[in-house]
Amino acid sequence: MSQEVYNFEVTQKSFPSLVLENSNKIPVVVEFMGVWSEPCIAVEGIFSRLAKEFAGQFIFAKVDMNEQPELGSQYQIENVPTLVVIKDGQTVRVDMGQVNEDEARALLKEQGISHESDDMREQAREKHLAGDTPSAIMLLTQAIQKDPSNTRVAMDMVQIFLDIGDLNNASGLFSKLPERDRESDIGKALNGQMTFMSFAAKTDGIETLQTKVDSNFEDHKSRFDLAVCLVAKYDYIEAVEQLLKIIEVAPDFQDGAAREMIATIIRNLKPASPELASEFQRKLSNILVS
Repeated sequence: MSQEVYNFEVTQKSFPSLVLENSNKIPVVVEFMGVWSEPCIAVEGIFSRLAKEFAGQFIFAKVDMNEQPELGSQYQIENVPTLVVIKDGQTVRVDMGQVNEDEARALLKEQGISHESDDMREQAREKHLAGDTPSAIMLLTQAIQKDPSNTRVAMDMVQIFLDIGDLNNASGLFSKLPERDRESDIGKALNGQMTFMSFAAKTDGIETLQTKVDSNFEDHKSRFDLAVCLVAKYDYIEAVEQLLKIIEVAPDFQDGAAREMIATIIRNLKPASPELASEFQRKLSNILVS
């Protein structure tokens, strides 16, 4: 029998029963929000999906600050969105600002709400980063078998295949993902990595290309190909530096290909590395207006 999904809009009148009383049974995540705010709507969408995914395990309560200013004052809410986690009638956590899905899942895990397959994902990530990639792949395989519906496991496997240069298995597994995952921020980033790896395989290779640009500063084609190879190796900083050198002296090279490539790198990095993406955007803007 399926569990009930707890996803409510609450008011000053219903807050004591829907939130405070129920928090003695299961955790309550309250979003203080403005219906006019895009970040608020984004957070609402994430927790509404998670309320379905973890049906019956927590309550998601939404407070419209325009209609319920008293509740906002009671909980000293200064900005929206703000998330307040309540257990046993007490506030146990407050998060101000927009959160992404990974951060939302981490918040729930802190309250004991998670999938075993996600725990296995974390273990696999740690093993992969420690250099034990075979064990990581084995763990992810077990996680997929345990929870086939958790497509995040498959996306982690795609990333590992890319990290070890196995483009065929990466693209094959990626193509089997649901469209929603392929079109997500992470999915687009993975697809971008596969595209760069495919292009890199058609070049002369990093060592040969580096020799060519060292001997001829105006060999823009080799420099562009070198940047492609560097992105395929996740060396984004050096790749952008090579592309900026092209833009400095030949901004119209291949109809602005260097500029477009930096823009693609920025889009791919934004979900996981927003600070680095912002740094690249700043550098690109500075050189374009100089």
